[in-house]
Order: sequence, then structure tokens, then C-alpha cells
Amino acid sequence: MGLSYRLLSHPSSGQKNEEAEGLKIALMKEKTFEPKKLDVEAFVNDAGSINGQWPAAEFERIASDAPADAPVAQWPNVVWSAQGELCTPRGAQAQYWLHLQAQASVSRVCQRCLRAVQESVVVDANFRFVSDEVQANQLDPECDEDLLVLQRSLNLQELLEDELLLAMSIVPMHDTCPQPLPVSATQSELVEAELEKRSNPFAVLATLRSKPEGS
Repeated sequence: MGLSYRLLSHPSSGQKNEEAEGLKIALMKEKTFEPKKLDVEAFVNDAGSINGQWPAAEFERIASDAPADAPVAQWPNVVWSAQGELCTPRGAQAQYWLHLQAQASVSRVCQRCLRAVQESVVVDANFRFVSDEVQANQLDPECDEDLLVLQRSLNLQELLEDELLLAMSIVPMHDTCPQPLPVSATQSELVEAELEKRSNPFAVLATLRSKPEGS
């Protein structure tokens, strides 16, 4: 019976380099970013993408207005995602962009019946980062996008809360209140007028202009 032999091949130096480079790339792809201390420049240069959920109670400015009959502990989590993008327009400097999306469901006090009304809030915002305040002030009059100063530690949660507040309705109300307050016709007219005034700030200015001088 004859003996058979099998030669064991060892990886060449070139193969080792390729494997090391592949491992390095894999580790770079697994790089994690802290959303409450986001290094925007690194995030954008990496074309980073992060997402997650935060308890609604962590958004203190929003939670502070929670109705008594719908405490913030009962609200669903705020679902969010963020992407970094480096744009290089022809003949211009590279631009750092952050795309932020979120969905939230908050409860607020209906301004008609004073009971909890649920509101769905959606955020889809894009931010361009510039080097300093001087550049931001120079570009602001001619830019349609939101400009922010580039920073090494951006609190994404605070930025998201700002956007959620801007997206929420000025005067929360039910389409049809489940249990309207028993008010007289005159009181109802006053309430509607006040709500209209709140939803249209120019109405206040118009009222002031209509008053005669000295009154």
C-alpha cells in the first residue's frame, strides 16, 4: 500500500497584507458613534449612519407639557435615524451634511376641551455644517438650508428635540372633542376667537393697528 503526501501551503506576504487590509476595513465599518456626543466631521467623513429609539421622557421640554390623563411614561419611544453625507460641489469647498429623520407620538392638552389629544410628529430635516459663526452669518441670507457650526461633540438628542418642537402644532386640538366643556354660546365664541388669534399671530398686530390713537 503506497503512502500519499499532501503539501501544506503557507500564505504569502501579499496574502497576509490583503487579509490585514480587509480586517482593517471591516473594523472601520464597525466604528460606532455616540449620538449624544457626535463628532460630526468624523461621522460625515465616514458616511456614517446611526439609528435608535429614545424614551419620550428624555425629551424634557416636550414631556413637561404632558397632560395629567396621558403621562409621558405611557408614550411610545421616539424612533430616529441620522446619516452623514460629504458633498463636493464643482469649484466649491466640501460640504458637511447631516440628514435627520424621526417619528414620535406625543400627547398634549386640547385647547378646546382640555383633555389629552394625541399628535403624530414627523421630522425630516437636513443640516449643513460650516466652519464658524462668521461663515454661517455670511451664508445665511442666501441659503435655504439650515446652517450649523461644525463641532466635535453635537448632542443629537437636543437637536432632535428642537426639530420635534418646531414640527408640533401651535394649537393642539381634537378634530371632534370626545367630551367638550359645557360652555355658553358666548364663551364658545370667545374660545374660538382666542384659538384663532394664537394660530394667526398677525391677528394681534391687526387688532393693535385698528385701535384709534390714544385709546
